[in-house]
Amino acid sequence: MQYTKLGKADLRVSRICMGCMGFGDPTNGQHSWTIDESHSREIIRRGLALGVNFFDTAIGYQSGTSEQYLGRALRDFAKREEVVVATKFLPRTQEEIAAGVSGQQHIERMINTSLKNLGLDYVDLYIYHMWDYQTPLYDIMDGLNRIVKAGKARYIGISNCFAYQLAKANALAEKEGFASFVSVQGHYNLIFREEEREMARLCAEDNIAMTPYSALASGRLSRQPGERSKRLEQDSYARLKYDATAQQDEVIIQRVAEVARQRGVSMTEVSLAWLMTRVTAPVVGATKLHHIEGAAKATDLCLTTDEIAYLEEAYVPHRLVGVMAQNTPSAAGERHVWSTGNQKIES
Repeated sequence: MQYTKLGKADLRVSRICMGCMGFGDPTNGQHSWTIDESHSREIIRRGLALGVNFFDTAIGYQSGTSEQYLGRALRDFAKREEVVVATKFLPRTQEEIAAGVSGQQHIERMINTSLKNLGLDYVDLYIYHMWDYQTPLYDIMDGLNRIVKAGKARYIGISNCFAYQLAKANALAEKEGFASFVSVQGHYNLIFREEEREMARLCAEDNIAMTPYSALASGRLSRQPGERSKRLEQDSYARLKYDATAQQDEVIIQRVAEVARQRGVSMTEVSLAWLMTRVTAPVVGATKLHHIEGAAKATDLCLTTDEIAYLEEAYVPHRLVGVMAQNTPSAAGERHVWSTGNQKIES
C-alpha cells in the first residue's frame, strides 16, 4: 500500500479509501444491496491487513448502521491513532428549519449522533455531504469550526459541491478565522470527468485533496459491458448516473478491458491506477473481499503515458447527474431522500 498526505491536513492516508456505503443493515435504510455486519467486518479486517487506513462513511448510510458497523470493527481490529475515519452530515430537515434549529445546532446534533454511532471521541475528517441552500454559509462554517475547536473533528471536508462553492466557503473561512475545507469528495472516474473543468484546477492551486466517490462508476469500470452487479440490479440511483450515457461510455470501458488484458491485471486495477494519477485517494466501495483486494493491487500499477492517453482520448462531455443535478436551486422539483436513523431528509 502507498500512503500520502491529505492535502494541507496533518493526516497520512492510504491511496485507497474504503467507502462504507455498502455496509449497513439492508432492512434499515434506502438500499437493499448492502451487506450485514459479519460480512462488513471481514472486508474491513482484510482492508486493514492490506494497509488501508482511510475509511469513509456517513450518518445517512443505512440509517446510521454503516457508522455503527465501521466503528465496532475498527475498535476490534485497529488502534485508533493508526486509522483515519471520515463521516458526513446532511442538510437541515424541513422540520428543523420550521422549528428554528440553526445550522450550528444542526451540525452539533449530527456530529454527536455520528460519534455515538461510531463509538469514537472524534473523527479525523468531518464532511459537509451536500450543499444546503436553505442554511446560510456562515452558519455552516461557524458550526464546523466550533466542532473542530471542541476536538470532535480534526479537519473538515466537503462533498457534492461546485468549485465556486468550495472557493467561496474557504474564502469565508479565511476571512473569519474558521477551519477551512481540506478535501473534496466529488463524482469522478474515467467515464465521468467533469470535475476536471473547474474543481481539479482549484484543488491543485489550493492544495485541497480530491477523494472522489464512484471511482469505478458503480462497477461499470470493473467488468465488461452488460455484466451487472447486485447493486446495479437493485439500485435505481446507481443506474440513473450512467445508463443514459452507456453507449459512449462503452468505448472507454472496452479500452480499460483491453489495457487490462495487455498488462495481465484486472479492469479494477487499470481504472483505479488511472484515477490515482489525478487524485489523492479514491473512495472505493467494497461488498466482497475481492473488491478491496483488487483496489489495493491498483496502487502497485503504473500506467504508461501512452496507456493514459489511450484511456482518456475517447471521453466526451457528460451532463450533471445524480446529487449534483438535483442539489441546485433550479432543481427544486427533483428530490432525493436520505435517512439518518429516526428521520428522512429530502434535498
